[in-house]
Amino acid sequence: MLRVLGKASSINVRKVLWACEEIGIAYIRADEGPELAQNPNGLVPVIVDGDFVLWESNSIIRYLANKWNAVGLLPAEPRARAEVDRWIDWQATEFNSAWRYAFSAIVRRNPAFNDASQIEASRTQWTKMVAVLEQRLAQTGAYVAGASFTLADIPIGLSINRWFMTPMVRPSFATVEAYYERLSQRPAFRAHGRNGIA
Repeated sequence: MLRVLGKASSINVRKVLWACEEIGIAYIRADEGPELAQNPNGLVPVIVDGDFVLWESNSIIRYLANKWNAVGLLPAEPRARAEVDRWIDWQATEFNSAWRYAFSAIVRRNPAFNDASQIEASRTQWTKMVAVLEQRLAQTGAYVAGASFTLADIPIGLSINRWFMTPMVRPSFATVEAYYERLSQRPAFRAHGRNGIA
């Protein structure tokens, strides 16, 4: 059985757990395991699938969708697949980079993130990224890669949960709010995304 290593409160572990639930993969999750040492970054999650160990959450969710042939989540057709991949990568690069400083300061209260100007710059950039998502969702009318829920909605849905859960002043984005409620109809998102954890 697939093993998922890492605390369930981690946003990146939650990404893998949500994907497993959507695909219908039986798994066991544990906080620790010797295979964690195989990630040179010392981060979670790490999955163990038989004798195969994999780290990096976005690589993991793509692997799971590929192995379990979840073409509804990760299409085989090259252009549709590229659309999903593009938004997964956007979340990992642009979106994550935007909120990292503000979230570390406001929610985690990490003393290393205490520069007021950098907090505000991060919050401003975070807002710009949510505005990009607002525009994209207005184009698709439903989900980030198109009319249907895909693998891209998992990392982005968790980032949007973080946006709403962070106690800060934020503008209203009606389309993003509707998207968040649409995701909330999915039991796996309620269990691993909108579960009271930022």
